[in-house]
Amino acid sequence: MDALITAAGRALAAGDPLGALNRIALRSDAPALALRGIAMAQLGDLDIAKALLRRAGRAFSPREHRARARCVVAEAEIALVSRDLGWPEKALERARRMLSRHGDTVNAAYARYLSARHLLLIGRLDEAERELGALDPGLLPLQAQAGYEMVVAGIAMRRVEAGKARAALERAAAAAVQAGIPALVSEVDAARRALAAPAARLIAKGREELLQLDQVEALFASDTVVVDACRYVVRSAGETIRLGTRPVLFALARTLAEAWPRDVSRENLVARAFGGKVADESHRARLRVEIGRLRALLRPHAKLRATKDGFVLTIASGRDVALLAQPVEDSHADVLALLGDGEAWSSAALALALGVSSRTVQRALERLREEGKVRSFGRGRACRWVVPTLPGFPTNLLLPAKITGG
Repeated sequence: MDALITAAGRALAAGDPLGALNRIALRSDAPALALRGIAMAQLGDLDIAKALLRRAGRAFSPREHRARARCVVAEAEIALVSRDLGWPEKALERARRMLSRHGDTVNAAYARYLSARHLLLIGRLDEAERELGALDPGLLPLQAQAGYEMVVAGIAMRRVEAGKARAALERAAAAAVQAGIPALVSEVDAARRALAAPAARLIAKGREELLQLDQVEALFASDTVVVDACRYVVRSAGETIRLGTRPVLFALARTLAEAWPRDVSRENLVARAFGGKVADESHRARLRVEIGRLRALLRPHAKLRATKDGFVLTIASGRDVALLAQPVEDSHADVLALLGDGEAWSSAALALALGVSSRTVQRALERLREEGKVRSFGRGRACRWVVPTLPGFPTNLLLPAKITGG
């Protein structure tokens, strides 16, 4: 490897893409093309970066397996930054194994770190944690060590483990400062502000209060029966009752929790659960059926008792019921939560992360655009969506996470 390539590589490692381009901008050999692609990625021109890396991959000899694998890893990172979440995971895994076989432990570790970041974005937390567990962070360069700790913090925040998230962000901040890359320091600072921002709104006994993530964690650890309107579950005594696919039952649970310890009239329950303006006999019959289903799900954590006017939640003495809602009730808040990272997302990537159909996401985006909350640029497959300004409450409780337990 010649001196210019070595100097360009060191400049990229230090976060100086312009310094790297000054040395290799006019060269078209395979190593120079790869470094030019990485430099353009650091400058934010991701389309040119991808094209350069693909040219580099083709320009390397078929026997230069390690160099080709490095190009694949770099392309995977660009796909991650550009939120191309449909980029083939198997290609990255093949590149990682190739690098391991050739003794390139640093880039193999980097490939595993990228895989963990991808899994975090789409809410597969257990798999992301396994990837991190198989990785020695000491092999990573300083900027990637900061990224590693950001992934650890991201997993902890989505699992509502505030202390673990805060400790990881402190380590990320130290690594970012040591790396001396201002953009990375700003990214870590933004994550720390997100952790300190209100995560949810507590509604209990007619009062409302904004909670930070550590307060939400304490609430989940208490004896309180929590109807969680951020994740559409009911939490009690360490058990999670999932109601995300049963909107009528969740609407009933939410209405009853919001009114507790008072009862809720049948008319109000019909209006909230079915959208009916008048509780006629057919609505009352359906309400009895749905109340019976909810009663069976909540047993033994809470009971549903009929009153003269409607129904009321009853629980064991000494326990409370609380509703945990979004800080600001907003339509399609989960889409806004993902866009709140400041990156440009495609509708396909949003659908993959949220686990819903592309058509569902498209309808949400169109509605949000009409309300002036998002905007798009590009056309066709190149169309990307961003928020004009970051949401006031970028709550981690709205980000994708497979709920475990229960």
